[in-house]
Amino acid sequence: MDIDWKKLQNGSDIRGIAIESGDEKVNITPEISSMIGSAFVKWLSMKKKTGAEKLKISVGADSRITGPVLKKGIISGIVNSGSTALDCGLASTPAMFMSTVIEEFSCDGAVMITASHLPYNRNGFKFFTPDGGLENDDIKKILGIASAENPVFDENISSRAIDLMERYSDIFIEKIKKGINSKTDFAKPLKDLKIAVDAGNGAGGFFAEKVLKTLGADISGSRFLEPDGRFPNHEPNPENGEAMEAIREAVLNSGSDLGIIFDTDVDRAAVVDGSGFIINRNTLIALAASIVLEEHPGTAVVTDSVTSDGLTSFIEKTLGGKHHRFKRGYKNVINEAVRLNSEGTECHLAIETSGHGAIKENFFLDDGAYLAAKIVIMAAKLKIENGKSILALVDKLVQPVEEEEFRIKLLDNDFTSQGKSILKDIEDFAGHNEGWSVAPDNYEGVRVSCNADNQKGWFLLRLSLHDPVLPLNIESEVSGGVKEIAKRIVWFLESFEKIGYGSILEYIAD
Repeated sequence: MDIDWKKLQNGSDIRGIAIESGDEKVNITPEISSMIGSAFVKWLSMKKKTGAEKLKISVGADSRITGPVLKKGIISGIVNSGSTALDCGLASTPAMFMSTVIEEFSCDGAVMITASHLPYNRNGFKFFTPDGGLENDDIKKILGIASAENPVFDENISSRAIDLMERYSDIFIEKIKKGINSKTDFAKPLKDLKIAVDAGNGAGGFFAEKVLKTLGADISGSRFLEPDGRFPNHEPNPENGEAMEAIREAVLNSGSDLGIIFDTDVDRAAVVDGSGFIINRNTLIALAASIVLEEHPGTAVVTDSVTSDGLTSFIEKTLGGKHHRFKRGYKNVINEAVRLNSEGTECHLAIETSGHGAIKENFFLDDGAYLAAKIVIMAAKLKIENGKSILALVDKLVQPVEEEEFRIKLLDNDFTSQGKSILKDIEDFAGHNEGWSVAPDNYEGVRVSCNADNQKGWFLLRLSLHDPVLPLNIESEVSGGVKEIAKRIVWFLESFEKIGYGSILEYIAD
């Protein structure tokens, strides 16, 4: 088949076009899915050193409209390769991993069909074994095997259906019961809480219907729980402003104590407190850290590289933990937390500003519902014990006065070398710029503290993982500080050719 298999890899996932739209041509079909399903069986057989006939693989999908037919393709490839396939129907990404460790299923591998928060015409695959999610090199090997497979798609192939989400929900029900440990009503510990959930028409509606409602919570303020792969209401993305405004509005209109929003496949989450205060990005990390560090005092918290200086101060000075900034990418953050533990530095939380949060007690699995459950437990305790909201846990977090993100386009054919050269030069430039200092112990790009009175902030310039772009994040503690830092960066950029930074020029011109 005339497929550029390398283009289907997106880090540790597979992603592509499932529905033609404009200039975007389809490169994921049921036939291609069957080839990928067959390749996963062969890869897993080699990894486990066992025959395909001994393997049991679960397959689930989020609400995307191409999910069902691509699921048939994956299952066709699995079954025609001699393995057993379990059809999990509508599922979340974390639940698919759990199918490999829940004893009654004990799957050797799992496939989740999702493209996270991307537009409705995209789709893709995430893979798991009991050891966790696959890495970049694993995906490369699977795609290499798939490229040599023959497409065998049988939409009538048989598989056994299981109710994974029912069993997965039971885990949260028991966890929340035990976590709150209500003396008045152990079975219904949320009966005095009103919680609004926004599933963005993805796979997260189960958390409201099967978990919170079962525990007695009033979920009448919830929105967009119905699965709809066209995502008609807003982008299912806790980083998206429109999405966060939707859950904020739901909380305020319903008088809820708490609002929870998930992305499409429920590996990310954010929350809103009863006053309508949005808790995502740095504030969500601060909230998660306050919960985890109460349980594990003095331990490390691993985050991605674009977190604020105020968050570092909050984790280290207010909470008494250690803040370990690392590279962007949820797999990078999780793997770094695992590495720290293996080397003797205790770490129980790995979390990215995007909302991917992984906790050691939960297999370091980035699970939005698990993070939400931890927050619900704390919200219930705070209300029962002293009538406070979760906002009380982060009231000492210093928020930046201004923050902006820009994308500098790299137009050279060898954009990777071009980007690395610019990063080296800006490090030298910062070292000779009064009031600027390069931050120590930085694992990605160049982070610079800007201490001039009219700047009072920092910036991070880094090379994108996949695109010919240098993302630039700037924060400041003073009004107008971002613009002053940006002006100095523009002065630096003017000496380079074949780059585009019009968005920065427009910003400083306003």
